Amino acid sequence: MLQQSMQYRVRITFGKNDALRFIGHLDLAKLWERVLRRAEMPLVYSQGYNPQPKMQLASALPLGISSDCELLDIWLLEPVNLETLPERLNAVSPPGLRTYRVQEVPPKAPALQTLLHSADYLITLAEEVTPDLPQRIADLLSRERIERERRGKSYDLRPLILALEPVDTRTFRVRLALGAEGTARPDELMDAMGLSFDHARCHRQALNLVGTDEREAG
Repeated sequence: MLQQSMQYRVRITFGKNDALRFIGHLDLAKLWERVLRRAEMPLVYSQGYNPQPKMQLASALPLGISSDCELLDIWLLEPVNLETLPERLNAVSPPGLRTYRVQEVPPKAPALQTLLHSADYLITLAEEVTPDLPQRIADLLSRERIERERRGKSYDLRPLILALEPVDTRTFRVRLALGAEGTARPDELMDAMGLSFDHARCHRQALNLVGTDEREAG
């Protein structure tokens, strides 16, 4: 059970960069819990033997990927000054974790995970990699099906690639589905292109939400 009182819901847009690229989803949630406590936020907690703050991260970010568009919803017992909240959070956050924007949303609005539609990534290959990016992209997009396997189950990657275009000889942008209709990962896309994810830098530029005009980009 949660604390029963008037509750306020705040959506935080934040970045995950530098060494924090290599911490997992659960560790990120624990890190945010510590940051919010240090900032003395009036958090709503569950009741019972192990009370937990009511909070939701929009999407797990695969290890090694940086981002400036991650989303976190938190529930508060009382309103706070949203204008000064980014500075308040950044003052107690570790390097690599930075709050960019905050906004109030209705407490009973749909869960963040149910709003996800797609994500935009910018991928830059290492200098020692010299692929013909335009040709690889054209070859991939010309395929009717791209059979892949994840956790022992096969799926078609092709309909999950919503946009894919080169930026220069070693950089490209891609929009991948991220929601109930299916989820694609940048490392799986690169493997289908015959490229190694280990020889690239991947940055999530935007989380696109369904049913709204909201596009969280850094």
